[in-house]
Amino acid sequence: MSDHDRPHGAPEHPERPDHSKPPPRSEPSGRPDRPGRPAPSARPGAQQPAPPGPSDRPRVPEKQPRPAEPEPPQPPPERRAERPEKKTVARPAPPVRPPRASAVLDEAHLGDIQGAFGRVPREHVEERPGFKARLLTLLAIVGPGIIVMVGDNDAGGIATYAQAGQNYGYSLLWVLLLLIPVLIVNQEMVVRLGAVTGVGHARLIIERFGRFWGWFSVGDLFLLNFLTLVTEFIGISLAAGYLGVSDYVVVPIAAVVLIGVTASGSFRRWERAMFAFIAASLLLIPLTLMSHPRWAHTAHSFVVPSIQGGISSEAVLLIIAIVGTTVAPWQLFFQQSNVIDKRITPRFIGYERADTVIGSVVVTLGAAALIMVADFAARGTSAYRHFTDAAGVAEALGGHDRILGTLFAIVLLDASIIGAAAVTLATSYAFGDVFNLRHSLHRGFRQAKPFYTSYSLLVLVAAAVVLIPGAPLGLITEAVQALAGLLLPSASVFLLLLCNDPEVLGPWVNHRWLNMLATTIIAVLLMLSGTLMATTLFPSVNVTQLTVWLAVTLVTALIAIAVALRVTRRRAPTPPPPPMTRADKVAWRMPPLALLKPVRWSTGTRLGMTALRGYLILSALLLLIKAIQLGSA
Repeated sequence: MSDHDRPHGAPEHPERPDHSKPPPRSEPSGRPDRPGRPAPSARPGAQQPAPPGPSDRPRVPEKQPRPAEPEPPQPPPERRAERPEKKTVARPAPPVRPPRASAVLDEAHLGDIQGAFGRVPREHVEERPGFKARLLTLLAIVGPGIIVMVGDNDAGGIATYAQAGQNYGYSLLWVLLLLIPVLIVNQEMVVRLGAVTGVGHARLIIERFGRFWGWFSVGDLFLLNFLTLVTEFIGISLAAGYLGVSDYVVVPIAAVVLIGVTASGSFRRWERAMFAFIAASLLLIPLTLMSHPRWAHTAHSFVVPSIQGGISSEAVLLIIAIVGTTVAPWQLFFQQSNVIDKRITPRFIGYERADTVIGSVVVTLGAAALIMVADFAARGTSAYRHFTDAAGVAEALGGHDRILGTLFAIVLLDASIIGAAAVTLATSYAFGDVFNLRHSLHRGFRQAKPFYTSYSLLVLVAAAVVLIPGAPLGLITEAVQALAGLLLPSASVFLLLLCNDPEVLGPWVNHRWLNMLATTIIAVLLMLSGTLMATTLFPSVNVTQLTVWLAVTLVTALIAIAVALRVTRRRAPTPPPPPMTRADKVAWRMPPLALLKPVRWSTGTRLGMTALRGYLILSALLLLIKAIQLGSA
């Protein structure tokens, strides 16, 4: 067997077979076997061209195999061959995700992100992206946060901030600084809801809390947004009047522009149009610089709380109005639906959070600039502490310089259009969510007729109301503030409950510290909402005393809730959530609505929701009675 199995070069050392029985090691040339190299018997002349041949001749053939195994030239090619294999395995790993059913109601909400400044493919995977890649992704995603915040500085916002500057100077700037964390916390929660669930705010309330709460919230939202839209056209009318253009020309043109921009059938075109209007609002920068701002006084008023002239009922109401116009209920519904419509998924939540923070800073700076401009307009004139409306501020600025008045009127016109677009779209989004209709800006008019029809009808009817001679525009403005105070408590409470629902957000639920902060913010909003409702229904009430009593009640309630939660957690500690990798968390989406388990409220939550329901029903009845009295008067 050994003679027949030997290779042809075996006669040189015939004694080799006596020392090793396995045929592979009985090579007379002394060359050890190497992986991947054919046997010498396959080619008879293989002994001469072999590279290790020169080293084999001076050495003893029996001892050659062991030192030849760690041969120097062999490891480097093996390492080089392994490197590309590691790269090829690492690249496709991130996209591999477990398939999961989605609750998205409109298939147009799935696909590539198409923003005003860029596009991100649906299966886009960033493996350790650099600064440039992150910046390009951020530019493609920014939009919902900035648009909702700039839209908040609408006609009503400009009027409120102008009143603060004209009547109290720079002294209320500190309120704006306190509102930045409120805006970020509230809007960040709806960002997570939109990206993770794919379902709008109104539909989630109906599905998780029942038809009463859902239809109450949606009904109040529809009425409030319609009246808010009327106030936007009031702002357009006031700006047109100062510019010397007829309302019957500017208002219809603005309505047609709003409908044409939104019904274009392209999300990207709509967003680019919104950013074009936002760019026009930058006229506020030269307007502020030409108003001779007092920068040292501005910095002091931002960080030192004070009220020029002392605390009064009017000042407290104005602070409540600033909070109400800055933290509006429609913002929650708009940004959540707009995040869904832009196709933002959990992988891009970080970018959308940055978008929201940028928008919060922008809206605060814009509000501060309006306060400073209004202070300059009324300083040293008869208009000081005698605010009428935004047109009065434009007239006061025109007394200093006609250019200032014109710039303010243009800013008012532009802000009213942005606010009208955002408020109306929030209503149409909710309409599509509730009735399970196609509601996406990615669709054309023929593909989503009910969605665009509802939008167009809202705009046209609101514009027509403003053009009616003798329309109760003052009553409408007052009703907007009252309804906002009515809807804000329920919307804020539902927002917090949804963000703690594991069926809805899974691994994206609120952390404990965020719940504590959000609870405090919502409690303050509830107090201010109650004060606003009380002063609307009973104008003779002492606002300062009422606010103090409500604040004491609020602090007591928060302490009691904290103690109750502490005791409950000690008795029945909640188990920690199961560990989850970053890739699994990013891939998690809310299951279809029909597969969600029903909500189970604790006794305390049920009692609180019952009390909230009673408060809302009583307030709605009192508001209705108040509206009938004002209408008959």
